[in-house]
Amino acid sequence: MHINLFAFAAGHHTSAWRAPDSSSGRLGDITYWEHLARVAERGRLDAVFLADGQSADLDGVGSGPLWFLEPVTTLTALARATERIGLVTTISASFWSPFHAARMLASLDHISGGRAGINVVTSMNDSEARNHGMPALPPHAERYARAEEFISVINRLWDSFPSAAVLDDASTRWGDSARLSTLDHSGDFFAVAGPLNIPAPPQGRPVLFQAGASDPGRNLAARHAEGVYAVAWDLEMAREYRLDVRRRAEAVGRDPDELVVMPGLVTYVARTEEEAREKQRALNALLPVADALKGLSYFIDQDTSGWELDAPVPALPPLAEFTGPAGRYATILRIIESTHPTVRELLGYLAAGGGHATFVGTPEQIADEMQRWVDGGGADGFNLMPPSLPAGIEDFVDLVIPVLQERGLFRTEYAGATLREHLSD
Repeated sequence: MHINLFAFAAGHHTSAWRAPDSSSGRLGDITYWEHLARVAERGRLDAVFLADGQSADLDGVGSGPLWFLEPVTTLTALARATERIGLVTTISASFWSPFHAARMLASLDHISGGRAGINVVTSMNDSEARNHGMPALPPHAERYARAEEFISVINRLWDSFPSAAVLDDASTRWGDSARLSTLDHSGDFFAVAGPLNIPAPPQGRPVLFQAGASDPGRNLAARHAEGVYAVAWDLEMAREYRLDVRRRAEAVGRDPDELVVMPGLVTYVARTEEEAREKQRALNALLPVADALKGLSYFIDQDTSGWELDAPVPALPPLAEFTGPAGRYATILRIIESTHPTVRELLGYLAAGGGHATFVGTPEQIADEMQRWVDGGGADGFNLMPPSLPAGIEDFVDLVIPVLQERGLFRTEYAGATLREHLSD
């Protein structure tokens, strides 16, 4: 199977920064990110992945850290602190120009020796748009049309300056201009002359990731992605998504095995199940209850302020009767049906993963579930989302990875040097 580390702030649990041993004071310290990447590389993980945001939430900034160091800059530093692990950054097609993105990612691929990846997103918040000269984000369909053109142009840019254009014998000429190609692209969203002003990166093209959940997003992933990040609470949801995106890939003439589908995964692991559950309880206990209940109220369209925290979740209307955001509501119903949580436990699940799969237990129990998902057709691997960092990735690498390796489910050494080779081994 394939495993990425999704490194985010002090951890993916919204209260991780409140913990006594929190790393929140080190988010601007590059040695913190270097440590995370080195631990992940010690576990032979495929890549380190960084998300990105383009605005600061004035109302929510008191709730915990989100963005700090810019991801391309951070990953460039990590390229010098590591040797093999892939380095995947998020780029918004709604805000970046193709030439700028292609140049930055080609540079990262050169600097890292072929380990760069790009996760193309369309962004979600109008506050981000206002930082880029827009009054609001364009409609959903327009954003995905722009992303389609963006991907086409960056791929052409990476192809426009082949490495063979740099001549071996530089005594008279450094490069052969006849081998470069212009784009002369004039589309609905971008106008780019080309060629790129940097020779083709070691991988030819950095590895493309996508995380589309909507219908246009799934189509974009099926047409272009090599790695696909997915959201699924249980195996049934994961299997449906993976089968669907593979069918779409096959329908556009691609080999579906070219796609590596990686659902997000939150893990609490310890040598005993009780110790693992105590880790989960300790983080959940730090949640500001009023804020968490307010957030839940929004997603289920009910007043939850009077709910008893340690009682079972009250009965909720079926999905067919719900008129709010259906995707999140459906996930909440699946969590309730599968785990029968107390209100406090439900708030904890949502705080740590927001609907991503959550496994709690011993290394063997975590490995069992991961294997069940892969064998059951729900995943080719996982995008690991530790609830706290660095402890969450240290625990996973020290405890779970050896079990996966003993079962022959995960590499013991890197077979290749590039990210694309990691995804294909």
